[in-house]
Amino acid sequence: MAASMRLLLRRVIRYSHRDINVTAAGAAGRSGCCWGPSTCRCSSDDAGDRSTHFGFETVPETEKAKKVYKVFENVAQKYDTMNDAMSLGVHRLWKDVLLHVMHPQPGAQLLDVAGGTGDISFRFLEYVRSQQERQKRRAARSMQTPSWGDISSNYSSSEDEVSPQESRAVVCDINKEMLRVGKQKADSMGVTAGLSWVAGDAEELPFDDDRFDIYTIAFGIRNVTHIDQALQEALRVLKPGGRFMCLEFSKVTNPVLSRLYDAYSFNMIPVLGEVIAGDWKSYQYLVESIRKFPDQEEFKHMIEDAGFYCVKYYNLTGGVVALHSGFKL
Repeated sequence: MAASMRLLLRRVIRYSHRDINVTAAGAAGRSGCCWGPSTCRCSSDDAGDRSTHFGFETVPETEKAKKVYKVFENVAQKYDTMNDAMSLGVHRLWKDVLLHVMHPQPGAQLLDVAGGTGDISFRFLEYVRSQQERQKRRAARSMQTPSWGDISSNYSSSEDEVSPQESRAVVCDINKEMLRVGKQKADSMGVTAGLSWVAGDAEELPFDDDRFDIYTIAFGIRNVTHIDQALQEALRVLKPGGRFMCLEFSKVTNPVLSRLYDAYSFNMIPVLGEVIAGDWKSYQYLVESIRKFPDQEEFKHMIEDAGFYCVKYYNLTGGVVALHSGFKL
């Protein structure tokens, strides 16, 4: 009940702020004034006239979420197959790097936003299990030849020992078809323990404040209408000391690689989409959306502006993808 009341209060405050902004813009006689590159929003006397990008197309803000929803509804069934085809399987290495940089410990609570088919959450749970096994092996080796003092100490401490909190991963995605495919994948892999699936919007997450140790979003934040709002929500749901991690396509740093990458993206990926998924337009949008996303430095500043500290990024595959990281203090 408390969480519902807080969520309702945030909505009222958010909408009242929007009304104030629109009124102020009208009073100043401004129209078509750019609000900054982070969201590509434009203000006008009519709030309904605000526009944003959908790939290279300019659309009203109110329509983008519906269009993006339709894209991922269309591609959900072939999403994993297309990821392998488009990246030649390299996306798996990028996600492995994310987990190794994250280095989660047993007991960690993960929120994977735009987590769709569950790739990050599956890796997270497997990584935590491997950490638990490693800790058990180290403990067993240390007890192979214990002294009487060690035995006495371990016996007395075990009586007061409280079992650590179980690690959990929550997959949150606005698209119900992506969640459905992800659940089917989890069932086929036998992954059920410690895993939850929640339909939710990255711009208005259905979770209490200070809830998670780690927030991840992989190849999803560029599809959000208001990136700044999604970052604020990430900050809100993380515990103090929690970590924000975002894996996203970015700006290629090498000019030669950049030209090759552009030629491949625009000429091959939509063709693969048509051949494998029977959907040219959705993959044309995905290619275009990458080009509209802020580059590494700009996105780093956006994360800092949201309130995160120790923000840094790692370029992968020459900047084709960047891994951004920041902490809530």
